[in-house]
Amino acid sequence: MKHFIRAPREQEEFSITEAIRQTKADLDCAYINFDHALDPDLIDCYIYQLKSAQMRYRFLLNCVKKDGMP
Repeated sequence: MKHFIRAPREQEEFSITEAIRQTKADLDCAYINFDHALDPDLIDCYIYQLKSAQMRYRFLLNCVKKDGMP
């Protein structure tokens, strides 16, 4: 089974299921922050966070599909 590193500054390894769960939580948090942001710079920041989390989520799901994992 593959392991994914959450971030370079954190050296803990996560299973793909944990990585998907954490990425979903990051995505939900970014949506909430975006919905409440008023400053244009913060809006841009949350747009980038959303795009990043969406891309990571898609990548992880494709890994599961490709490896045939449940």
